[in-house]
Amino acid sequence: MPILENTGKVLGGLGLGRVKPVTAVYDFTVDGGAVGDIVLRGDTVPSGAIVVDALLHVDTALASATGTAALQVETAGDLQPAVAATAAPWSTTGPKRAGLTATSPPVKTTARRPIVLTIGTAALTAGRVTGVVWIVEL
Repeated sequence: MPILENTGKVLGGLGLGRVKPVTAVYDFTVDGGAVGDIVLRGDTVPSGAIVVDALLHVDTALASATGTAALQVETAGDLQPAVAATAAPWSTTGPKRAGLTATSPPVKTTARRPIVLTIGTAALTAGRVTGVVWIVEL
């Protein structure tokens, strides 16, 4: 289900703001693994949203000879800084916390943004990851 922008805003209507999930998927079999930015398939983060947490579910571990992977929504690595594709959080299956957590400084979008996987150094050869970004709209 897409994100319904401007609903449940913290300062809107009755002031009943709520945290909303934004979900997107990377799948090597669909998206490939070339070095560069891959826009994940799924929801986008609305303009002006504040990202308060980021979770990952690794269905298939990323694989690469020497590649790195990072996840971003506003600036490079703001959700998950670049690390080796064969290192945590990408290296084993299951639920993970991304680098941005509920105790990190939040990220605020300046425009409507997709969740982006940035692949560096060498191409990926496998992997499937779902990202869940929790946002608040003011």
